[in-house]
Amino acid sequence: MPDKVVTRFAPSPTGYLHIGGARTALFNWLYAKHTGGTMLLRIEDTDRERSTDAATAAILDGLSWLGLTWDGAPVSQFERAPRHREVAEELVRVGKAYYCYATPAELEAMREAARAKGLPPRYDGRWRDRDPSEAPPGAKGAIRIKAPTDGETVVHDRVQGDVRFPNKDLDDFIILRSDGNPTYMHAVVVDDHDMGITHIIRGDDHLTNAARQTVIYQAMGWEVPSMSHIPLIHGADGAKLSKRHGALGVEAYRAMGYLPEALLNYLARLGWSHGDDEIMSIADMIAWFDIGDVNKGAARFDFAKLEALNGVHMRRMNDAALLDIFIATLPYLEGGPAIAARLDDRRRAQLLAALPGLKERAKTLVELAEGAAFLFVERPLPVDEKAAALLSGEARAILRGAHAALATVSEWSAASAEATIRDYAQAAGHKLGAVAQPLRAALTGKSTSPGVFDVLAVLGREESLARIADQID
Repeated sequence: MPDKVVTRFAPSPTGYLHIGGARTALFNWLYAKHTGGTMLLRIEDTDRERSTDAATAAILDGLSWLGLTWDGAPVSQFERAPRHREVAEELVRVGKAYYCYATPAELEAMREAARAKGLPPRYDGRWRDRDPSEAPPGAKGAIRIKAPTDGETVVHDRVQGDVRFPNKDLDDFIILRSDGNPTYMHAVVVDDHDMGITHIIRGDDHLTNAARQTVIYQAMGWEVPSMSHIPLIHGADGAKLSKRHGALGVEAYRAMGYLPEALLNYLARLGWSHGDDEIMSIADMIAWFDIGDVNKGAARFDFAKLEALNGVHMRRMNDAALLDIFIATLPYLEGGPAIAARLDDRRRAQLLAALPGLKERAKTLVELAEGAAFLFVERPLPVDEKAAALLSGEARAILRGAHAALATVSEWSAASAEATIRDYAQAAGHKLGAVAQPLRAALTGKSTSPGVFDVLAVLGREESLARIADQID
């Protein structure tokens, strides 16, 4: 292994950071962290038609939210085009590449001839050994690599094993177009070499590219980095992941209320495992991760598993840390900005006090916000349909007695409120639930909430008694 591992994440800025890209970034980041190496970031923005600054910003924002930091400034592939040209021309100079002047009509005829024979379209090498002086006047040539014609090119892959490609299938592909622009295939090799990349970890849809890129490395006499092609993520139905499965940008997962650490834990487990460990902290993942342990088969994305895992991470999280991340996420959650606008010091303290009860019932920050909504509503509370059904005529009579009993409590706490309500229920001949249910409806406007005595404690004496009074007057 090289002295220091250098990995890279190299997204194309044609859209958001999607979930498959996030997992590729995670595997590169984990491997770099595990080995004490570095991860670099390269924006592959050579497709000028589709690359946008907004997409680049969204990718950087998504990585930052997930906590997948990179070393140094992001590299723009487009800005390195002069260097890519320089290497292509160097390959011509040393006889490993050549200028090809085949016309579009000639290339189309080659494709047609191959199709007629049921073969993949291939360039026939007609300019491989011709002198450029034979070129039509004023014609601008493309540069093609001289691919080996016999034997095979082997990609030594740490996930897929040795993958062999017959060289007869690797035609003399273009590395520099006739307009002077490098192809993606060539630019990637030059960038990875110049950036000192020792380990390439990317989706297995790049496996065929790896053979062609190996040809370029060998032509330049450069060392081929260690390669690991990880399986793609599929939907629960086994089909390639698409929008309907959850192939969304990571910002959508933030808006759905997932914690970054839980999402990383879930993504790490898609195609990689460590014994029977399901729940992993970032520190665990770094300590345990090795690229050689990644499975060959595609992993299936399952929202229900992600949600359950997120709930576990929320319950395990320190309340103050969970509150910080909840508040930071409010701008992105549905209804979150309304909560953020009313989050003064008093309500912040109430929210922190309510978190132990709230997080027991929530699997996402969205559910946490829904559960905490009762803290942020003005009196008189809006009461939903199920809660209204709990506030029938008899229930109001029970509430009057509960209000009178609670009004006698001087040292206000969950324990004192519970003791008082239990005594009242027993004395009045009610089951505890017959008192607790209308109390919950009056205090929160909903039929479900954290424990009703916790709600009384969090709201405080004055607010609790006022909310109950609103429902019996």
